[in-house]
Order: sequence, then C-alpha cells, then structure tokens
Amino acid sequence: MSPADWSAWPAPAKLNLFLRIVGRRPDGYHRLQTLFRLLEWGDTVRLRVRDDGRIVRHGQGAPGVAERDDLAVRAAVLLRNEANGGPGADIVVEKRIPTGAGLGGGSSDAATVLVALNRLWGLNWEFQRLADLGLRLGADVPVFVRGENAWAEGVGEILTPVELPPAWYLLADPGVHAATGPLFQAPELTRDSPPATISDFVSGAPLGNAFEPVLRRREPAVEAAFQALAQIGEPRLTGSGSGCFVEFVDRVSAEAGLAALPPGLNGWIAQGASRSPLHRTLETR
Repeated sequence: MSPADWSAWPAPAKLNLFLRIVGRRPDGYHRLQTLFRLLEWGDTVRLRVRDDGRIVRHGQGAPGVAERDDLAVRAAVLLRNEANGGPGADIVVEKRIPTGAGLGGGSSDAATVLVALNRLWGLNWEFQRLADLGLRLGADVPVFVRGENAWAEGVGEILTPVELPPAWYLLADPGVHAATGPLFQAPELTRDSPPATISDFVSGAPLGNAFEPVLRRREPAVEAAFQALAQIGEPRLTGSGSGCFVEFVDRVSAEAGLAALPPGLNGWIAQGASRSPLHRTLETR
C-alpha cells in the first residue's frame, strides 16, 4: 500500500470544567457530574485499511502501553468483532496529549478509531451505537464519539449537549501520571456532594473538582503548578488527572498567561471547540 492509503483523523483533548461525585451505584461505580469541554488540540490518529482482517499498531503509541492494552487497538478489535469480522486496520497514534493528565487522550484515540473505521469500513453505524460500544472501553469515550460539549452524569455516559461560549485555555502538565483507580479509593475523597444543575454552572457557582484537594496534598508537583497558575488566573484540575488549566476569554490573554509561567512548568494554550474537530473532518470525507 502507498502512503496515500493512510488517512489522518483528529483525536481532540477535553477538559472537565468541574467534576463532582454525587454518590455510588449499587454496582460500586461512582456517580459523577461533570461538564466536558472539547479542545481544538490533541492527538492525531492515522489509519490504513487492511484486507487481511488484522489490527496492527505501528510505532509506540502511548508511552509504556503495550499494544494489546492500547485503547486505540482495543477499539478497532471491538468494532471488528461487533461487525462479525471484515477488514483490518493499520494504526498510528501521534501522541501530544500527556498520559495521566486527565485530558482524555486514550479515550479520544479510541473514539476516533471507532468513528473513523466506521466510515472507512463502510459500516455506517449511528453515533449512538458507536458511543454505546465505546462505553465498554471507558466512561469518557462516548463524549468523544458524540463530538459535542456536554453536561455528563452517571459514570459520565449520560450526556446532555450544551453550548459554551468561546474560550482559550492555558494548560499545564506537572509531569505526574495520576492513576484513576487509587484516587477513587482515597479515603479523603468527597463522594457525597449534592447534585448540581446546569444553571448552577451558568451562574458561576463554585462546583470544583473532587480530585483537586486529594492530588494537591499527595503530589507536590501538582500543588506547585496550582500555586504558579494562581498568579495568572483561577486554576482548575481536569478529570482525575494531574493536568491543570486556566480559562481566558481570548487568545491574547492566554498567550500572556503562558508567557508568565515559571521556567520548568510545561505549559501550552488551546482553543475551546464548539464541536469536535473529528466530526468536522468526518464531514469532508
């Protein structure tokens, strides 16, 4: 196959503009509330259809993640199996999203594979079917499949699309890989916050992130990042990862914030998306 047989697809990062734990389900999973904001920045997934039914990853993918555990590979295998076989795929993931930062890298890669291979393999399944499939890979996968900023409940899979105003974000990566499992087991984690409403968010009520105080106490690098960002604006944590961010109304303000970061703190800016760049790409093919 020639290089022209490859196609490139965006896998955007996300921010959790807040995250609350409002209880537990009978099966032990935590009930969440959050607001997902998609970004105009993220990974790139390159795909090439194979005619032998094999799913093959090329390159390293996410650092330290074996091919069999790679969510992009697992997504392709799951889709192929649900479709009762058929074509295979070569997969290359160009990583930009830090692992363990709460920016949704692995979940977004998986969603992009589901959406893109659905088109490349000619399955033409509806997005809801792909989102239900993606939920089997991770709670954040459906929002990337749906491709809309959304208020989320349940374990993150009950999505209500919302329109968000334009915004730019200064993101900072303290370099800490925050594993979700141990954080959910933390005894100091607040698991019984009262449910919030969309109007609470719109009114500017301080909804917070349940994992922020836990990570700031446990990880000095996260606390240092918060202290640095507090000199620039109002820092927030995204998801259950270590990534921090400050929201700005325009790019110029975000760039000024980036310039004010202390040496040694890895930071960059990204624009908030009104809808997923993956879905915009899909419309052109």
